Amino acid sequence: MDINTKKAKKNAWRISKKRGFGASRVRVPGGYCDAKVLGMVQEISQKYGNGYVHLTTRQGFEIEGIHLEDMEEVNKLLQPVIEKVGINQNAEDKDKGYSASGTRNISACIGNNVCPFANYDTATLARRIDKEIFPNDLHFKVACTGCSNDCAKARMHDFGIIGMTMPQYDPNRCVSCNACVKGCQSLSVGALRMDNYKIVRDEEKCIGCGVCITKCPTRAWTRSQKKYYKLTIMGRTGKKNPRLGKDFLIWADEENIVKIIKNTYNFVEDNISPNAPARKEHIGYIIDRVGFEKFKEYALKDVELLPETIMNKTVYWDGIHFDNQH
Repeated sequence: MDINTKKAKKNAWRISKKRGFGASRVRVPGGYCDAKVLGMVQEISQKYGNGYVHLTTRQGFEIEGIHLEDMEEVNKLLQPVIEKVGINQNAEDKDKGYSASGTRNISACIGNNVCPFANYDTATLARRIDKEIFPNDLHFKVACTGCSNDCAKARMHDFGIIGMTMPQYDPNRCVSCNACVKGCQSLSVGALRMDNYKIVRDEEKCIGCGVCITKCPTRAWTRSQKKYYKLTIMGRTGKKNPRLGKDFLIWADEENIVKIIKNTYNFVEDNISPNAPARKEHIGYIIDRVGFEKFKEYALKDVELLPETIMNKTVYWDGIHFDNQH
């Protein structure tokens, strides 16, 4: 068979080690979808694949064992999946399968639809970011996680969005049971203390995880109406120099986080190495090469931070302590 493998890969197909066969990769933003999608994937797998589906680490489906001669037919069958999941698609790409596999699927933990610790609806934010940045073939990885437990491993991504809440305390509902203090000490950072039978929160120490809220039996602690996030940047795995992402913004809002991610696409377009294979170079390596200040020039364009947002003006990935400045 005469297959343009580069084109196939950009169409979200994996070329298998078995000659003449491949796998179709199905993106599901946030890993959250209507159960009907499962039936559609099953149908394709049983009709054109080997009957097996790999659930990927990025919360998509990889339908294995498809003969490359059947790519066009499979792409047509994927159209209802694309529409059901609701991802962006150029009009000319209809019935042609997925496009732009460079930017990886936006992954997410289960979020506050289920988890009592999560501070926001992670799947909804994942879908919003997907709409903003797809289709795009640049190499980006983004993850959303509901709280500081980081079940989505957000710190291993270019952009990790960690849910926060500004705990609201009603002393009239407090019975001084100390449950929140004990919870914060054992499960978080010990930002609470009892003072004259009332709870005092150390605002500088508090990480907005919401443990106090989950432990309070009288609802003296509640989540803030306003949603806050921590934005970590430039975590990565890979063969050389893997590292965890570091905090860039703390107590940030959704709008500015989305702007920063979009602005970084412009940064990569202008600074990616001309020798990068298939125009894929990890953003962290670009920042290492051109400098963090250059990245900030792009990332903060048209961004107006909230008064309460803390920005780390200089981020080090070597474990050196940095001061919080805004």
